[in-house]
Amino acid sequence: MSHEHVTVAEEEYLQMLFWLFEANLPMTGANLARAMQLSAPTVHEMLGRLARDGYVTREADKSISFTEEGRRQAEEVTSRHRLIERFLTDVVGVPWDEVHEEAERLEHAMTPRFEAYVRASVSDATTCPHGHPIKVGERISGVPLADCVVGASVSILRLENEAEDVLHYLMAHGIEPGLDGTVAASDDEQVTVATAAGEERTITRIVAETVTVRADPSPPPRTAIPAEQLVMGDRYGR
Repeated sequence: MSHEHVTVAEEEYLQMLFWLFEANLPMTGANLARAMQLSAPTVHEMLGRLARDGYVTREADKSISFTEEGRRQAEEVTSRHRLIERFLTDVVGVPWDEVHEEAERLEHAMTPRFEAYVRASVSDATTCPHGHPIKVGERISGVPLADCVVGASVSILRLENEAEDVLHYLMAHGIEPGLDGTVAASDDEQVTVATAAGEERTITRIVAETVTVRADPSPPPRTAIPAEQLVMGDRYGR
């Protein structure tokens, strides 16, 4: 198979594998199945296709690695997805909590001409609306909001789980990239951020696990995301 003819299904898998890679999560079939909400046999079959077509290699310990071409394809589709999200939010006016699913439908059909127009329209943008770098490899290090102590100053960098229901929840509770504040309360159930304007924005601890922030004082770095947070929505559940 020519590398220039990567299929839509392969692009979806490569993009999800890159999400695991970028988040420093193990690239395994089990994590991929959990994130995409697919059965292990379905994922195993597609990984076989990706290996056959020269995009990934599978090791004896069940870990997955990109080939050079697979990494290139994964980076391209991921960057294109984030670029479309920014375009839809900033130019078209789609709310940021709805844009992820729309971008999924467009990213595989974008022509080079339209991509050039989109890039020109959002030329100054460095991240998608959820805080992920459009130019992959420029991800800013951060820590989970859930780990921050009461009194810590925080600045929200990105939203790790882009499942639409999670994004709806975060928007409804006023949590978005660029928000600065102080951790006003934190317990086993909830985390509250107080803004400079005196507003308090409270979310559940399990969602706070997926909100990456820059914090002062900062807790120790941690890349692990709870297993349940690997679910990236139901769009793959077919």
